[in-house]
Amino acid sequence: MPIYIMISTLTDEGRKTIKKHPVRIEEVNREIEHMGAKVLTQYAVLGQYDFINIVEAPNNEAIARVSIELGSRGTIQIITLPAIPVDEFIKRMS
Repeated sequence: MPIYIMISTLTDEGRKTIKKHPVRIEEVNREIEHMGAKVLTQYAVLGQYDFINIVEAPNNEAIARVSIELGSRGTIQIITLPAIPVDEFIKRMS
C-alpha cells in the first residue's frame, strides 16, 4: 500500500486541545483508520512542525480525504507528501 508523510503544525486551538487531552492524538489515529488509512509511525518533533507521521493509505484520494477532514477542524495545518521506498525508486530509475 502507498506510504505518505504527513507533516503537521497545531493551531492555537489544537495546542489547547492537546494540552487538556493528550490522548486525543491516539483518538485521531483511530479516526484515520476509520477513514481507510493507518498511521504506521508517529513522532512529536521540535522546531517548525509539531508532528511527523508515516501513514499508509490505499491511494491519493484516500489520503486527501484524511488530510482535508483533519485540516477542516481548524486544529491542525497539514502538509502531505507521497513517499517512494528507495529500493522501488532505484528500480524505476534503472
